[in-house]
Amino acid sequence: MKKNIIIVIVVGMLGFATYEFVTSPGQEDSGDVSGGMITSPPKDSEEEVKESDEVGLEKGEFAPDFELETLEGERVRLSDYKGKRVLVNFWATWCPPCRAEIPDLEKLYDKKDVTILAVNLTESEKSENNITDFVEKFGMTFPVLMDVNSDVSSAYRVQAYPTSYMIDSNGRIQFIALGAMNYDRMVQELEKME
Repeated sequence: MKKNIIIVIVVGMLGFATYEFVTSPGQEDSGDVSGGMITSPPKDSEEEVKESDEVGLEKGEFAPDFELETLEGERVRLSDYKGKRVLVNFWATWCPPCRAEIPDLEKLYDKKDVTILAVNLTESEKSENNITDFVEKFGMTFPVLMDVNSDVSSAYRVQAYPTSYMIDSNGRIQFIALGAMNYDRMVQELEKME
């Protein structure tokens, strides 16, 4: 008797699951041919960045200016690089995706016409000596900026590590990457910018 009840319950659950799958709301007339799967947009349908005269964190807006000190003690402002393409990368030594991305950033810096400002999330580090050792170990030759009080990372609303902002020669944000990028993706986005 118990066996029959279990079989009825299992068959009922399978029937209900099949019914829900077949008649899910929003799929009847949506024109969705992906079978309910999440897919990436086609390459040719990428939205064009609309330029704005506003300062902000959206694509097309002017990137907020900031001033930080480099690992060597030099003061650097983002606005010092107006007229150049800039990649602002927020990173930390303890972050595995950041570590994985560093060689590709270095390759981009060496091979392409782009300035990289590597903003270290200094407040999250155990010691500033760790940063110096890390930079030497990974052979980083681009400027490493120290965000000691997390003022810049807060202003840029950094929540994922690494986060990168690609800024065109006019100072407008053209691409935002939450998480690590590989070299090919960096080049692809860089080539879209002036």
